[in-house]
Order: sequence, then C-alpha cells, then structure tokens
Amino acid sequence: MRLNRIISPVEITEIIGEQDKEITAITSDSRRVEPGTLFVAVPGVSVDGHDFIHKAQEAGASAVVCERLPEQLSSAVTYVVVPSSAIALGYMASEWWGNPSRSLRLVGVTGTNGKTTTATLIYEMARLLGHKAGLLSTVCNYVETTPYPTDHTTPDPLTINEMLRRMVDAGCEYCAMEVSSHAAHQHRIAGLHFEGGIFTNLTRDHLDYHKTVEAYLQAKKSFFDHLPSTAFALTNADDKVGDVMLQNTAASRHNYSLRSEADFKGRIVEQRLDGTLLSLNGHEVETLFTGRFNAYNLTAVYGASILLGWDNEEVLRAISALVPVAGRFQAFHSAKGVTAIVDYAHTPDAVVNVLQAIREVIGHKGEIITVVGAGGNRDKGKRPIMAREAAARSQRLILTSDNPRFEEPEDILADMEEGLDEEARTRTLHITDRRQAIRTAVALAHPGTVILIAGKGHEDYQEIKGMKHHFDDREVVRECLESNV
Repeated sequence: MRLNRIISPVEITEIIGEQDKEITAITSDSRRVEPGTLFVAVPGVSVDGHDFIHKAQEAGASAVVCERLPEQLSSAVTYVVVPSSAIALGYMASEWWGNPSRSLRLVGVTGTNGKTTTATLIYEMARLLGHKAGLLSTVCNYVETTPYPTDHTTPDPLTINEMLRRMVDAGCEYCAMEVSSHAAHQHRIAGLHFEGGIFTNLTRDHLDYHKTVEAYLQAKKSFFDHLPSTAFALTNADDKVGDVMLQNTAASRHNYSLRSEADFKGRIVEQRLDGTLLSLNGHEVETLFTGRFNAYNLTAVYGASILLGWDNEEVLRAISALVPVAGRFQAFHSAKGVTAIVDYAHTPDAVVNVLQAIREVIGHKGEIITVVGAGGNRDKGKRPIMAREAAARSQRLILTSDNPRFEEPEDILADMEEGLDEEARTRTLHITDRRQAIRTAVALAHPGTVILIAGKGHEDYQEIKGMKHHFDDREVVRECLESNV
C-alpha cells in the first residue's frame, strides 16, 4: 500500500521525503522493522518509540511517523511529523486493514466492572439471533466461533484492526469489544467507527496507571466524547457518574437502571444461586445469572440489543438462553451441599457486589467463606479496602496470593491485613499458597456454606517473578469438592 494513502486520514504537521512509496508493513516495535516498513514512534508508559528511530532506520524503514524529528535524518526515509503518534497509528492501522470497523456494527463497552460479561453477552446475543459476530475481550477474542487468545483487555490498534478484518472477511455483521481505560487513554481505539458505546459503572481501579479517580473517569469519558452522531450511547443511570459520560457526546443518549425510571428498566423478581427471574421493561424472563450486578449487565445487554434494532420478543427469548461467562460467578457444587463461586472480582466494589449477591440468595444466617488476594505491582491503595469489605460480608476470610508479579506475596497480604480490625482478624486466615487456601476453605465448609474464590476468575495462571505458572481456581476447587478435602 502507498504511503500517501496510509497517512491520508492523519493530521500532519510536516512531511520530509517522498510520499508516493510502497509500504510493506506497519509497526510501532523497532525490533520488527524490515526494509519497506513504516515505523511509528509512539511514546509509551515505560519507553518512548522516538528513542528507537535510529534502529528503525538502520533496519531499513521506508518511513517514520513521529511527533519530533530525530537528530539525524536519512535520505532514504520519509518522515511524517504528527501531533500525536498514538492517534495517527490508530487511523493508519484502520486504513491499512481497509477500515473494517465501517463494514460491521461495532459496539464498545467500558466501565470498571461488567465489561467482559456485557461485551460477551452482546456477542452471544447476536449469534443466538442468527447473526455472525466477533468479540474482543479480556478472556478471548473470537471471530465467530474461532478463538484467538489475548493478553490485553483492548489490544494495540494494528491487532484490533487485523481482528476486525478477519471478522469482516468471515462475514461477521457485529462485533462487541471491551474498551479499557488504558486503551482509551493511549488512543488504541482511534480511527475505529463505533455503532454504540455502553458504560457499566465506575469504581476505584487502575490508579497505579491513572493516579487519580478523576483521570480514570476522564479516560472512560473520552470514549463517549468521540462517538459519532450516528452511534448510540447507553449509560448506567444508577451510577453516580453515569450522566457525566454523556455530557459531551454527539451520540444519541440512552440509559438503563434497576432503581429508577429509565429507557431500559430492569427489576429482580426472584433470585437463586443458579439463576434470576428478571423483569425487563415489564417483561419477565428467567435467566441463568445471579446477583444485582448481573441484573445490571443483562439490562445493559437488553438495551443495546433494542438499540441495535433487534426484535424485542426475540431478544427476550435469547436472554433466557444466555449462559454466564467463564470465571464470572461460576458455581461449583459438592455432593455434600457446599457451593463454591469462582469470580474475577479484583476490585473492592466487585468483591462487594459478588458477596452481596450471595448474601441476598442465602439469607443472613448462611455461611460465606471468602478466599481473596490482590495483584502485585498494581494499585496498593485498594488492598486494605478489599480485605475490609470481604471480612465485613463473610463469616470467614482467607487471604492468599493472587498474581504477585514482582512483589513478595507476604508484603501484599500485609497490606491487605492493614484494613482489618481486631475482630475481623480473629476470623481471618493468612495462607499464602493459593491451592492450600482453597483446600482449607473447602475443609472448613459445612452443608449450605458458600465459598467465594475471588480475583482470578477465568485466568489459568499465576504470574510470579515474570513467569506464568499454570493455576486455575476452577480446576482446584473442583478437585477439592470432589475429594471433599
């Protein structure tokens, strides 16, 4: 593809060199540069691509997109100076892959909790209603039924557009994708054309990156700020910043709620550990989901489905057929009447939501044992809060290792214990080994006890000192329940 075509949608400050040259590849990683490559120098969190322009030149780059020129220019290289390399990369990636987001209906989901479930269920809804669809999510990317493993909630722009191109080529009409705050802030979604955007909620998370809740909020809000007038914006009216998300959007504005009047009104009629009878705009539907947070997710899915133009009766029937996402309130039962819930809850608010959901079903006299840790090299401020909230809603608490990354697990647990008062400490065990923590929870359980294993959900590894070791909460608890250890 010719360079002048690739850069055609980009805001340009200056061009030095020939524009009408053939480009064979695009990358923001200097290690992947080969002759004919367009190298995009993107300032990152830990490294700045501008520091590697000379390496890209030495490797044979045909063109460089940058925010500032290097000290030494090569006559063989075309330099395109732009206000933002990150934004430019998004638009160029879209152009490179033939603007695939304009060939299907793309719905983005952002918020602290519920992104994965909501996006996945929209993807599943589309397929249940007879449409071909794709998914970009934390758990896995899908082109129809073909999985593509992922390491990021929202991939880089080149990967996003490559996946969207695969979807279009496979005949997909719809795509649902998670839009993380990191992705919005780093402009990974620049150049994408969205049919709609959904906001789930906002609570404390990722402050290791954003530093303040306000900056975190603004990152989420920027997604809605850039939606086109042809799109819909659907927000949670019950969240305190729900309306804030819509302040500057050009999209049509809609809301959903469980507590007040809204365009899409959900109401819990009856709930059990294995499902909920839910009313959606006055229509009762039996679902396989439990918890108020899932009622919010399903109401958002219902709203998005209607805004996409799908038939109301068909949508309601499809909602009754939806199944929970792996590692999201996933229940396991023993022959002796013990239930274990594996959930990805890794923020204080998410832990509260899951525990409240369990409590609403089993009543005040039911026993809850919570097994929870916190990730290393992430927001330390949430650790004592998570422990305090978990202890307040459980009869027993077991603090254990999550993904310690490059921190010492004992240091993380010490941070969590700072949130416990003396009474809570008497009900708390400190078991660093996660397998042993789960085994202990099962051993302590009685018939009717519910064990919550929080934090990792669908993850099948523990990240320790830069290495990923196989570990799956679901496998471990299933073994423990079967052997009644």
